[in-house]
Amino acid sequence: MKIAGIFVLFFLLGSKNIVLGQNTDTLVRKLDSLSNQMDSAGGQINNTAPPAYNEATAITPKTYFILLWSDIKQAYTKPFHMTGRDWRVTGEFALVAGGVALLDEPIQRQALEWRNSSAGLRKTSNYITNFGGTYEVYVLGGLGLAGYVFKNKKMQTTTLLASQSYITGALLETTLKFVTGRDRPYIVDPNTLEAEPRFHGPFYKTPKNLNGGTTNSAFPSGHTTVAFAAATVYALEYKDRIWVPILAYSAAGLIGLSRIIENKHWATDVLCGAALGYLSGRLTVNNYHRYAQIKTPGTRKATVAFNLQYRFGQIAPGFVYTFR
Repeated sequence: MKIAGIFVLFFLLGSKNIVLGQNTDTLVRKLDSLSNQMDSAGGQINNTAPPAYNEATAITPKTYFILLWSDIKQAYTKPFHMTGRDWRVTGEFALVAGGVALLDEPIQRQALEWRNSSAGLRKTSNYITNFGGTYEVYVLGGLGLAGYVFKNKKMQTTTLLASQSYITGALLETTLKFVTGRDRPYIVDPNTLEAEPRFHGPFYKTPKNLNGGTTNSAFPSGHTTVAFAAATVYALEYKDRIWVPILAYSAAGLIGLSRIIENKHWATDVLCGAALGYLSGRLTVNNYHRYAQIKTPGTRKATVAFNLQYRFGQIAPGFVYTFR
């Protein structure tokens, strides 16, 4: 349902032009991060100045699906092409996630205690958690519509990228849910009468919920994944406006916390969902800007990076000017 809603949103907002003056196969090869060596974990510098979003770099319907396919392809093949840096970062994250896993049950019990003791918290949490599902599609639709009404090409492009990231993240978390088969925190073991954060692996048939309805694997949190997938796109595209990343990540973080308070996910489900969404967002943004560079070569702007240097017992400011 999530993915279908995004496709409907795309056709409503992005159906102006249908021509792409470039061979599809060639474009996919050029976009492929494996040949560019600048994927979501790399040091790619993107031009996010408003003039960079123009007719030449606009996302047409055909381009949309070419970019989306490239996003999905890169996301699923990334584990087979990890660099040394990738493995180091993955290992560091695994250590953090392992530490949080030890706290899954204590966090769940504390969250339930807070939830059961506060009607206001229950109401607020339920309201927030909805924005990580269907309501998020409406939010993206509203932002995209505003971009077209006010003729803001950057907003139009960013919203389409957010929808691509949403779809990519949703596919990844759905795949991981099938592979992991983890019990939800509201599933009680009949022998111990306690919830256990167990992983059962592929083909596991999850138990019915308290109302007799069907459930799926808890790992990772789908609401959190798609929330961070969209939030990361806005945060990266509008990184020059500090309030945008703060607002985007705060909203996504609250959605993740609400999933714990709603007793739908363990803390590690939310943590890993956030990481998965973040990586989906970075991949989507970087992929688009490679496309923009292909369409308008030679337009990368120079950048200035400020830093602090420690020399001979003193701290001094410095900067690096990069021509691109």
